[in-house]
Amino acid sequence: MRRVLEEEGALLFTTEMLATCALDLGCLDRLGGKEPFLTFFEPPSLDERVVNQSSVLSAFSDPTYQLEQWLEEHPGLWRGWTIPAEVKAEIRQRLDQANITERVLMPGLDGLADWLRRYYSPGAIRYGEGYGGATMAE
Repeated sequence: MRRVLEEEGALLFTTEMLATCALDLGCLDRLGGKEPFLTFFEPPSLDERVVNQSSVLSAFSDPTYQLEQWLEEHPGLWRGWTIPAEVKAEIRQRLDQANITERVLMPGLDGLADWLRRYYSPGAIRYGEGYGGATMAE
């Protein structure tokens, strides 16, 4: 699998690249042997939501293996970030300014409804001194 990634100069698999290593899930299971491994791949662009989210999916070679267990066993391979509550509103505002909203990430009625709910909820979004978005309060 590493050879395929190196030949392509890639960091993660496309479904086509993955198919050259494992034709089906059973083949993927057998590739791991006794040591389960985690692989990342780009899903096919089946709909607008997958395209807009630039999705990356992961799969274990052993379907019974848990991600938490793998992370504990490989502490140097991952990082986590905690965003303090006091900066979440500012981050949301900057994402909104860049047009990274629920409407873009989840095209369709679900995303539109989530965005409208957040944008028009009275006092739901605080930015520093005042309130962000439109509000029907007061």
